[in-house]
Amino acid sequence: MATQAQPATDPAAGRETAPDVRLTDLRKAYGEVVAVDGIDLEIRHGEFFTMLGPSGSGKTTTLRLIAGFERPDSGSIELGGEDVSSTPPYLRDVNTVFQDYALFPHMSVLQNVAYGLRVKGVKNPDRDERAAEALRLVRLEDFGPRKPVQLSGGQRQRVALARSIVNSPRVLLLDEPLGALDLKLREQMQIELKSIQQGLGITFLYVTHDQEEALTMSDRIAVFNEGRIEQVGTPEEIYEHPTTEFVAGFVGVSNVLERSGRRFTIRPEKIEMTAGDGGAGETGTVKDVIYVGAFTRYIVDLDQGGQLTVMRQNLETTSQQVLEEKGRRVRLEWRPEHTFTIEGRESHE
Repeated sequence: MATQAQPATDPAAGRETAPDVRLTDLRKAYGEVVAVDGIDLEIRHGEFFTMLGPSGSGKTTTLRLIAGFERPDSGSIELGGEDVSSTPPYLRDVNTVFQDYALFPHMSVLQNVAYGLRVKGVKNPDRDERAAEALRLVRLEDFGPRKPVQLSGGQRQRVALARSIVNSPRVLLLDEPLGALDLKLREQMQIELKSIQQGLGITFLYVTHDQEEALTMSDRIAVFNEGRIEQVGTPEEIYEHPTTEFVAGFVGVSNVLERSGRRFTIRPEKIEMTAGDGGAGETGTVKDVIYVGAFTRYIVDLDQGGQLTVMRQNLETTSQQVLEEKGRRVRLEWRPEHTFTIEGRESHE
């Protein structure tokens, strides 16, 4: 699934043209539990790349393997063409942003950001200048003298980000960094993170279980399930063209239907629902109606067997009108190009 880098005859040239991250047959087990099961993946320079999946799918373990916090049982990890599988974390050209910020409460914001530079022996005034520039990039240039306790959750997260980018790492690893924020702030930070990444040009490798977050920010997404990668693609490819039943069900809401021996998926918003039994398409009865404010979900039991979810925007209908649809006979139609044949889980065994 990964895009193969072009081989280079000169070793130095090979490092320049190699992807920022290359994982080859990577495996990690904890006793009988296989957390990462033979992953192959390549991440290009400057990408905002997201590893998406439910809890226990292997995405965070993969991130920790890349960071060097865990050692792989087999396989290899390359950064910029260099094998770092056995290299300790502090010698890898990566930095990690965690959900809990991990800021020093006794230090000022500027001192927190400059801490990594101080450890590396960077002297002042260069150290403070670089830390101040990192704060400017995250729009906190006036907050340098403050202590972390004086900041909001979103501001503390931006300080943690500034501290991680001040050393200009090849790859920035982000482990569900927005998980502790409320919904409105999280949505705002998603846009800011993408903007910062584009401005810096640094490769971001982001871990999340939030499908909307992944679709909003990513250049490409790898969908994880049970220690393996189900699909890699752009947000549009992952959403519009899921290749497995797991991806279709996990990323957004999707219908899976089997007709004439073919299993295919169709998104709820692509289905047109009209009253009555006549004409082409599938017929059925509205079993349930779920009013969600801006749109309504209709659960339809099909006469030929199976069930479909249909989504309609509430442009000119009231909640009372949509709730009255329950029990009515309807006809469902969709365009053939909006359906996609999918594989079952058994194709990965």
